[in-house]
Amino acid sequence: MEDIFQGYKGMALETLKKYHVRVWGKTHIVTTRGEFDGTILPRAENDDDQHIVLKIITGYNIGVDIITITDMKETGYKKANYKIPEKEFPFTEGLPAVKLFGTGGTIASRLDYRTGAVIPAFSPGELYGAVPELADICNLTTEKVFAVFSENMGPPQYLQLAKAIGKEIENGVDGIVIGHGTDTMHHTGAALTFMVQNSPVPIVIVGSQRSSDRPSSDAALNLMHAMYAAGNSDIAEVMVCMFGPTSDEYGFLHRGTRVRKMHSSYRSTFRTLGDTPLATVTRKGVKAIKKQYNHRRKDRNVKILPYFEEKVTILYYYPNMQPDIIDALVDCGYKGIIIAGTGLGHVNKPVYPAIKRAIEKGVNIFMTVQTLWGYTHMFVYDTGRDLLSMGVIPLDNMLPEAAYIKLGWTLGQTTNREEVIDLMQHSINDEITKREPYNGYLLYQGGVPEVEQFVKNFRK
Repeated sequence: MEDIFQGYKGMALETLKKYHVRVWGKTHIVTTRGEFDGTILPRAENDDDQHIVLKIITGYNIGVDIITITDMKETGYKKANYKIPEKEFPFTEGLPAVKLFGTGGTIASRLDYRTGAVIPAFSPGELYGAVPELADICNLTTEKVFAVFSENMGPPQYLQLAKAIGKEIENGVDGIVIGHGTDTMHHTGAALTFMVQNSPVPIVIVGSQRSSDRPSSDAALNLMHAMYAAGNSDIAEVMVCMFGPTSDEYGFLHRGTRVRKMHSSYRSTFRTLGDTPLATVTRKGVKAIKKQYNHRRKDRNVKILPYFEEKVTILYYYPNMQPDIIDALVDCGYKGIIIAGTGLGHVNKPVYPAIKRAIEKGVNIFMTVQTLWGYTHMFVYDTGRDLLSMGVIPLDNMLPEAAYIKLGWTLGQTTNREEVIDLMQHSINDEITKREPYNGYLLYQGGVPEVEQFVKNFRK
């Protein structure tokens, strides 16, 4: 017998029965807070029994507290099918061959109403069913390398991805796309930049801020942009591809060492810091912003350097930091520390002895700035000079996260202090730049007349 109250229980179930309303029923609900029209959606098994979930006409879901309901009436019924249709991905002569590696991100997805979880669409057929425009962009093959949440990505996954990328390049693929959760995408971008060098083809990391079941989802457009860039772009680097402006006009291609997630929910969350993005991308083309980049080549030569020392950390300096934090890291066997210091690269004097002890015991300590934009300049004040004399090494304008990844990668290859310093201070792909461009720092406060006029003009 069909369950017409999928997932509802307790008081919520009794409310549906009272008004003779079914899941998937088009329903008018009268509450003490207003009236609502929409479709009753199933609940997940572990959800509470105090709310009824309604998908309203805008496409968004709302929870209606059953205590506020005074009347409900089913006005129609149509059971929805949330399974993504799977169609055979067509092969088109002349289109580039792109390989998609899945890591667990939900770049295209469907909702499992039994658990409330978002299930990723991954096979070429599923992706074609979700985003049919992909068939006009490339010939696609896919491989699930692993399935983890973004926060669980780490060195073992970086190494596995780097090796898989190397094999695909040897096999002759025209471009590689990596579906990835957005929270740590910039860490993976940096890791693959160091582990996959001199690539002859584009390597594009892509994700979505909003899942595919939401009307404002960026998933399909990001995926189309990434596939086009991988298959057709002349820029053969590790890049992050995400929304450009808040509109749907274009996406950005960010260099893997200079990109960072800057907002928890905006679609345009990823920005290049201290520099400009590599390019803009649409479904019709890639337009370079930077003049210098690694160009696509026909050879299959690539350098895969899958190394990482996991006993490395970032210390974000704050006032009144105590020396026992650094001592504890040394006692736990940490071999490298990145400090995100204040100002031009500073910490307080009480931690000086702990830093000195750590360096004497062979721990490599490097300084970045927590301002994100700008450079460490440790010769300006006594604080910086004191730290330099102890052996703390400045990393110019390297982002703290990129520095952490690079130090782990470096210590995975050598523990010789001179070699470590040389590798860290030698820029592989703009993790350190000689200067920041005049438009590499654009950050201003909302409410200011100039900004408000700019926003108003942009919306026109």
